[in-house]
Amino acid sequence: MKLYSDEELAEILDQNIFHQISDAADRLGLECYVVGGYVRDIFLERPSNDIDVVVVGSGISVAEELKQIVGRKAHLSVFRNFGTAQVKFREKGVEYEVEFVGARKESYSHDSRKPIVEDGTLEDDQNRRDFTINAMAICLNKDRFGQLVDPFNGLADLEDGIIATPLEPDITFSDDPLRMMRCVRFATQLNFQIEDETWNALVRMADRITIVSGERIKDELNKIILAPHPSLGFDYLQRSGLLQIIFPELSALDIVDQKNGRTHKNNFYHTLEVLENVVKAAPNPSWEDSGMGLWLRWAAIMHDIGKTKSKRWDPAVGWTFHNHNNIGAKMVPQIFRRLSLPLDMKMKYVQKLVELHMRPIAIADEEVTDSAVRRLMNDAGDDIDDLMTLCEADITSKNEVRKKLFLENFRMVREKLTDLKEKDYKRLLQPVIDGNEIMDLFHLKPSREVGVLKQFLKDAVLDNKVENEREPLMQLLMEKAKQMKLI
Repeated sequence: MKLYSDEELAEILDQNIFHQISDAADRLGLECYVVGGYVRDIFLERPSNDIDVVVVGSGISVAEELKQIVGRKAHLSVFRNFGTAQVKFREKGVEYEVEFVGARKESYSHDSRKPIVEDGTLEDDQNRRDFTINAMAICLNKDRFGQLVDPFNGLADLEDGIIATPLEPDITFSDDPLRMMRCVRFATQLNFQIEDETWNALVRMADRITIVSGERIKDELNKIILAPHPSLGFDYLQRSGLLQIIFPELSALDIVDQKNGRTHKNNFYHTLEVLENVVKAAPNPSWEDSGMGLWLRWAAIMHDIGKTKSKRWDPAVGWTFHNHNNIGAKMVPQIFRRLSLPLDMKMKYVQKLVELHMRPIAIADEEVTDSAVRRLMNDAGDDIDDLMTLCEADITSKNEVRKKLFLENFRMVREKLTDLKEKDYKRLLQPVIDGNEIMDLFHLKPSREVGVLKQFLKDAVLDNKVENEREPLMQLLMEKAKQMKLI
């Protein structure tokens, strides 16, 4: 980060947009400040075009005045019920989004996040902010332009890498429990430490998270997952007690059982290691990615989610987790539903990767055969590269010899996959004789017999028993039909 004097801040804000806001506020005789994340990011030297402005008085009136100054290119949205307004416009190739709100003070009831709001001073408004690093303000009025107002030493906390609340943390978290998730999110995104009193309050108040909607929790979780090192956030969530409430299936993996002197690895911390390995493989995720982004990270988080339900003790081999991939895949929809995650192709993508994540490992643990790779390619389809990335990330063994062997076999699997792709794998893996033709040939309606014949041909193609060509497949089909007494 970098420290700036008020004069230097005035130079940084010496932009047309801030002078226009300043003019709008001065015309109305109102105090006006840029606040929150925009101010924080100035010191962190992070670019931002989302500007939050607090007005001591009517934020809406300053927004309307700014609209008049900027002219027709500005789009004004007013939300009178909330006392806020938004101005959006584009200038010199830059998109600006300015949020205006009147300074206010808030009070809360115990069972709701919705505050009782009253007009207030700048001090009142800064008191209600979530963290000291987000409570800083810079004056935009002409006579004090660039002056930093920092009543809670947020700048010092920013310099020390600390997340702390402006008021007593119990009050801050009780008033709005979502701030507990935001606390973890900021600590994760910025790689900051949570201040001791703030952390202790987080632990004490964890059960207050139950009044927050799944939608809001999901938004914060996704921001944690998209951070450079998301495992930091999940460790905070687990140790604070928040994870047990919002994502109990993942929290339940944090246990190591012992029997007859045998233990198994801690599957929670193994999951975090896999997540970090995926991040290394895809360091710049996008919200829109269906593959190497947010949803691949979700697949890493959920890949072993079925291990708690599948864990068994076998005296011959010790602890086992047979079928945990299929059990986990069945758990994915209910978890997505509870966390308000999308129940569309993104969910199906995560479910597929959870279900299939053991397949490449099983192949790599034995001889890498063409047949096994063809079947894997058929089942994974267009998501095969993401599946391989997840499976390679899942190799966290501390036995370097075994790890090297797995990764070498994975390399061979990838080579065979590349070869299949070059040969147009979709055409190679789908029999040229389809179900409609089978029904026509044997005068069948959709039935179990049709399914048996289709699968028979598909197995023959996947196992490379015959070329995927009409004549040899027709010969096989007729032989099978005779066995089934269809001809």
